[in-house]
Amino acid sequence: MDKIWLSSYPQGVPAEIDVNEYHSLVEVFNEATQKFAHNTAFISMGVKISYKQLDEYSRAFAAWLQAQGAKPGTRIGLMMPNILQYPIALFGALRAGCTVVNFNPMYTTHEVEHQIKDSGCEIMVVVENFALTLQKALPNTPSVKKVVVASIGGMLGFKGKIVNLVLRYVKKMVPAWDIPGHIRFSDTLQQGAKLPFQAVQVGHDDHAFLQYTGGTTGVPKGAILTHRNIVANLMQAYAWVRSYTEDGKDLVVTALPLYHIFALTANCLTFMRLGATNLLIVNPRDIKGFVKELGQYQFTAFTGVNTLFNALLNNEDFKKIDFSRLRLVLGGGMAVQKTIAEKWEAVTGGPLIQAYGLSETSPAVTINPFDLKDFTGSIGLPISSTIVKIVDDNGNKVANGEVGEILVSGPQVMKGYWNRPDETEKVFDPEGYLRTGDMGYMDDKGFIFLVDRKKDIIIVSGFNVYPNEVEEVVSRHPGILEVAAVGVDNGAMGELVKIFVVRKDPALTEQEIIKFSRQELTNYKVPKQIEFVDELPKNNVGKILRRKLRDIQAS
Repeated sequence: MDKIWLSSYPQGVPAEIDVNEYHSLVEVFNEATQKFAHNTAFISMGVKISYKQLDEYSRAFAAWLQAQGAKPGTRIGLMMPNILQYPIALFGALRAGCTVVNFNPMYTTHEVEHQIKDSGCEIMVVVENFALTLQKALPNTPSVKKVVVASIGGMLGFKGKIVNLVLRYVKKMVPAWDIPGHIRFSDTLQQGAKLPFQAVQVGHDDHAFLQYTGGTTGVPKGAILTHRNIVANLMQAYAWVRSYTEDGKDLVVTALPLYHIFALTANCLTFMRLGATNLLIVNPRDIKGFVKELGQYQFTAFTGVNTLFNALLNNEDFKKIDFSRLRLVLGGGMAVQKTIAEKWEAVTGGPLIQAYGLSETSPAVTINPFDLKDFTGSIGLPISSTIVKIVDDNGNKVANGEVGEILVSGPQVMKGYWNRPDETEKVFDPEGYLRTGDMGYMDDKGFIFLVDRKKDIIIVSGFNVYPNEVEEVVSRHPGILEVAAVGVDNGAMGELVKIFVVRKDPALTEQEIIKFSRQELTNYKVPKQIEFVDELPKNNVGKILRRKLRDIQAS
């Protein structure tokens, strides 16, 4: 295949990376903790731990896991927000040769039960705020042999005791729970520190993660991400960001949850190789508290999603923050809207660079050069050692500029879905390319433009309407905070466009929105139904879930 995108690569970015530079994530971890031992690795609520402490704590947790009978390949479930215990448990599990299974702590009992059963987790680490959910799932999940319970303030010293008291008894954010035989996270570290740890030989083919997809297209499936997959992706990311970073001197804002593949690879792992500091934000939905915490640090990098950037830009105090050291801002997870990108640059003085990826690709597939002068709407160029092709419904490659399904090949592409050979077979084409289910096109310079999810396309009288396009136009109205577009049954005409709107201006009317939309949208793309709502359903990283809106509409 003609890799036309290579001619658009920034200077110094290689066409290929050498995935054999590291045999596993454990090697990357060991190198970082030795090289940057005295650097701050993570900050949570003002409390710091160094790379040396991370090494010691994770070694203790790994030793404790081995004492429980954990062996290479044993699945360890992590069900925590961005607190210090997460990276400790993460690297402890990887050092013991175990496979990490990430759980969204906001999952319902049914969702937790499904994921435990599907993955076969033997040890679960859960923050106490969500222990009751896990407790209810345990009677139907016999694979779980041990439960470790953490607390939000557990690693924060005296300050943590106050935090826990407030959460438990003042805010009542810890429902009563009772899990027989559980152990506190702090006790695992105390016990593990006295236990022998047997270093495990971990290689490329070993499973690092079972990363469950968000379930936006059906029942969540576990993407098998090997150490080779993740090592490749962090090296690919490193190749693109290294010119905008400085070893041991970066501070990246980690507001997206580490249990999500975006923050896991982009923030935790890639910046670990750089000896950077991750500023962990426990609850990014508390925008006021989030902005207050941001004001205490001179951060150099920031990752987020469109809805998060939008929420920050609508906070007046955010505009007063010192952005003088901010060099790298990455948006992913969902389409970044042009209006948001332009506002971000006006406020911070720097560009918001869009990238694209999936759980199945560890996650990065494409990224824009960081020296782009204008926001183009492109999701960028295929990253090093990655091939992207755009195909029609018959699998034939389409011409540049034509819309088709985006297919991906590269060392970061998953091994397959856990225990789902049928689903694995469906998602790969005959040449071994991953079918993403996303529609897009490539221009003559190799830049890729995401149009929409294949399943989200609205068919109006035989014409394709892409929700992203409708949302992009409607969101420019100054009286609108957020908007989502879906298709509604329209009998013989197919579908019509319906939008759900969160108003910034409570006096905004349907007629005003329709009039505004007609200025830039062809008639069949103009919303015919408008419903005002207080909020839009989102997943754990803030991506708007159109599927849920369609379900609401159909019910």
